[in-house]
Amino acid sequence: MKELLRSNDPVRLSWAEALLAAAGIETVIADRHTSVVEGSIGAIQRRILVAEKDLVRARALIAEAEGSM
Repeated sequence: MKELLRSNDPVRLSWAEALLAAAGIETVIADRHTSVVEGSIGAIQRRILVAEKDLVRARALIAEAEGSM
């Protein structure tokens, strides 16, 4: 798995996860539980990971979607 993005913004993470799922790209959210343990103060960012074979396509999807906002 390779890191696609990291953020403290739960809306951005959810949006990216839904966008990638709609494209058939499986994701793993890393550090979700660590963030909760530290009190959700945002000190530890959560990361979206994708399979290495999907990384280039996932980056393109995110960039295209962010460009159209």
